[in-house]
Amino acid sequence: MAAGRLRNENSNGLCWVGGILASVLGVLILYRLVARKRRRNGGECVKSMRTAKDEESRSVNENGGGDFDVIVVGAGVAGSALAYTLGKDGRRVRVIERDLSEPDRIVGELLQPGGYLKLIELGLEDCVEKIDAQQVFGYALFKDGQNTRLSYPLEMFSSDVSGRSFHNGRFIQKMREKAATLPNVQLEQGTVTSLLEDNGTVKGIQYKTRTGQELTAYAPLTIVCDGCFSNLRRSLCDPKVDVPSCFVGLVLENCNLPYANHGHVILADPSPILFYPISSTEVRCLVDVPGQKVPSISNGEMANYLKTVVAPQVPPEILDAFVAAVDRGNMRTMPNRSMPAIPHPTPGALLMGDAFNMRHPLTGGGMTVALSDIVVLRDLLRPLRDLNDAPALCKYLESFYTLRKPVASTINTLAGALHKVFCASPDEARKEMRQACFDYLCLGGLFSTGPISLLSGLNPRPLSLVLHFFAVAIYGVGRLLLPFPSPKRICIGFRLISGASGIIFPIIRAEGVRQMFFPATVPAYYRAPPVK
Repeated sequence: MAAGRLRNENSNGLCWVGGILASVLGVLILYRLVARKRRRNGGECVKSMRTAKDEESRSVNENGGGDFDVIVVGAGVAGSALAYTLGKDGRRVRVIERDLSEPDRIVGELLQPGGYLKLIELGLEDCVEKIDAQQVFGYALFKDGQNTRLSYPLEMFSSDVSGRSFHNGRFIQKMREKAATLPNVQLEQGTVTSLLEDNGTVKGIQYKTRTGQELTAYAPLTIVCDGCFSNLRRSLCDPKVDVPSCFVGLVLENCNLPYANHGHVILADPSPILFYPISSTEVRCLVDVPGQKVPSISNGEMANYLKTVVAPQVPPEILDAFVAAVDRGNMRTMPNRSMPAIPHPTPGALLMGDAFNMRHPLTGGGMTVALSDIVVLRDLLRPLRDLNDAPALCKYLESFYTLRKPVASTINTLAGALHKVFCASPDEARKEMRQACFDYLCLGGLFSTGPISLLSGLNPRPLSLVLHFFAVAIYGVGRLLLPFPSPKRICIGFRLISGASGIIFPIIRAEGVRQMFFPATVPAYYRAPPVK
């Protein structure tokens, strides 16, 4: 009995041990099965995510998107130069241009020396080669049978530095071709219809291809450079466009200007006339017509106006060529637009070129301002590797609007003021101001090199501009009061100073007094690059 009891107890103990071992083995087997299932499910999940991501990427690429850092809207002077500059810095740039064929315009044909220096700084100086561009060394000014020559102060520069005049389309095509040589720059023809926004941040663009297909493209930064007729600027700035006059454009063939390699400005009645070479055999003539309504070209009114009103005021050396150009009938008109830069800082987007800021083209400063802006923007973006933090980037780029002011505001203010001074007026004070300006420039020395250095973009100092402008006004008053001041002359002198103030101060106010003269007091002036 005792032996049987002992065998039963041993048997029960073995059962307990076996049960425990079986339980442990069961748990281990179950654990391995669960782990294997989880790995299988996880692998399928990762595979599913990768497939979804690939499909999404494929969808974006098929819809016109892509892996780009910057989208540039427009490939004119500003857009082409910007695309090349950012591409050269390693950015992946996509350019959408409405028409990639060679443009045919009557403005954007004279690049001031200051603009040529910016072209050198951007590495684009070869774009004025092999297009029959002409060097420009200054201006000749004509009034009532008198004339004077104003030379650019180029003594401190190499012989290659000067202004350049050319066919606008040839210059733009050369810059487009140079931008397209970079593997990370893609040019495409299409019409951008809108900016794509999400919670106030611009994410990209919607555009139509040449076949009419609607596509979208995305990038951390979209830069709008679609010119003076921009349809996108309203969401990025407060456009206050003024059209004080229109240009009538002609091309004179096989004629020699009175001063070779110079721009010519005739202070005619009612407004100025410009002549400058655009090739070795062609001279561009731009006749300024006040207001927005010009004589009709189709019914012969324009030809009659040019022959009866303008031709008698053209220098005799080029009169025959001028009349022949009118007879050929190849005349074109263009409104002269002026628009101060009033930006609405928007995350993910920026305005540049004529879409952002315009001035009267009398002084030929538009391309100089655009190229200077590109240099400023390039220097601001260079420290940044990542452009994806749109709010931080927008905050940082607010400094762009202040840093661009020395060049932009000087050229803008001078263009607006000179056009008003150079236009004829029945008012005695305005007549005196116009004559005083001509005589002041005829004095030579500092009195001519000072203003011409401002016009050329070589002296971007707004204060210097204001000093010269009021020096002209004071010079005019002095001429009135000497040798014997009369009550009438004193009255005209007072109106001359008042009129001069009425010309320049509204332009300065539109440009921004603080940014123009006291940029160091603007907080954005000191803004540092965002650090991640």
